[in-house]
Amino acid sequence: MKKIVASVGLVALGASGLQAASPSPFNSETSKPWSIAATLRGFYDDNFQSLPDGPLPAGVHRDSFGFEVSPSVIFSWPLEETTITLSYLYSLKYYEHKPIGNSDNYDQDHTFNGALDHVFNERYRINVRDSFVIGQEPDILRAGNTFSTFQRIPGDNIRNYGSITFEAQLTRQFGLEAGYGNALYDYADKTVTFSPSTTIPGLFNVSPSRSGVLDRMEHTFHLDGRIQIQPQTIGIIGYQFSEIDYTGDQPISGTSVNGTTSGIIRNSPVLPTYKSDVRNNRSHYGYLGVDHTFRPDLSGALRVGARYNDYYNNPFSQDEPSPYVMASLRYTYMPSSYAEAGASYDRTATDLFSIKGNSLTTDAQTVSVWGSVNHRITPQLTGSLTGQFQDSTYNGGSIDGQSDKFYLLGLQFQYQFNPHFSASAGYNYDLLDSNVKGRDFDRNRVYVGITASY
Repeated sequence: MKKIVASVGLVALGASGLQAASPSPFNSETSKPWSIAATLRGFYDDNFQSLPDGPLPAGVHRDSFGFEVSPSVIFSWPLEETTITLSYLYSLKYYEHKPIGNSDNYDQDHTFNGALDHVFNERYRINVRDSFVIGQEPDILRAGNTFSTFQRIPGDNIRNYGSITFEAQLTRQFGLEAGYGNALYDYADKTVTFSPSTTIPGLFNVSPSRSGVLDRMEHTFHLDGRIQIQPQTIGIIGYQFSEIDYTGDQPISGTSVNGTTSGIIRNSPVLPTYKSDVRNNRSHYGYLGVDHTFRPDLSGALRVGARYNDYYNNPFSQDEPSPYVMASLRYTYMPSSYAEAGASYDRTATDLFSIKGNSLTTDAQTVSVWGSVNHRITPQLTGSLTGQFQDSTYNGGSIDGQSDKFYLLGLQFQYQFNPHFSASAGYNYDLLDSNVKGRDFDRNRVYVGITASY
């Protein structure tokens, strides 16, 4: 199942941000264990801070011109039974206008990826993956195929995702797959703010920080039984356990008499005080699935099941079951040209938190649909189109039943002059249509650039 999660995440990445530089796929120097690349791009972003619709305060800009510099390096060591791959990408984006929350006019992103695949023999194999990023854009701060927050977030925000999977073919018809995944999120915004109470003059309500509502550690264990039904079809029966621990250790609701954390009224009848870990939860999944190769150029996967969610720190007993679906499809219709699509339905973390009566916002029920096409137009010219739609309906609190609809579209063309030089141009569009007041925004970006690789 983790293979599906990894692949659909890669399909979705890139629609929301300027495309990352990567060594040219046309480079034929396969014997070299390393490759380097550098990209220089100019861009225009009409809402580079993902600001909501409406008038802006004096001195705040919605749009900006800028440029991006992105060097990268990849190392690959294919050994007899083991393959090791390491990569690093650095990105500096300079904006004409200084973003809110920045001390300078630029953002810096760091992306580290590592992979190890080892084959013990024809029956047993193991793979290890890790991806560590420091950045601001929501597409690189997610670990899977869904978004927990949709806006650009200033600061050195950290996301790390690592996994280890062991595969065993026990008999000709039956195999097992066991794995563990770990996701860490640590946001730079750790400042709790306060807004005047609308019910009692002189009191202030907590406005939580990004760290307070989103910092977390996610642990996921899965065990799949794999049954060879036909030569092209594998049946799956699986179990997954997930534990999410919110680590912000900050108040995310409450009332203060002086607008500071020292003045918080611990047992306020106006707005009860809760800290980050009130949303801690454990989940048990059960699912059935199938991996099927329709023909050599067309394959798909499907998982369908349910999960039970235990919010063990929640005082309102909001534990409940929910559906779970994950599907993906890949079609390679000609050399260097392929299409991918996928869909998922699951519960996801959210940057929103509210309370109403005996209910608080636990998370969101999220439907996500995505697709991409990569087409070789000529031997030198490649075009790609990516798109995603996400509908998140919030569970609990004053926003119970309200939803955010997030649309992404990305278009890019790349022309390869020779194995070492290429040019690219692209367009990205983001739209957030929200039932929650003050969140709607749209964003258009265009860019042109050149890449040198060796």
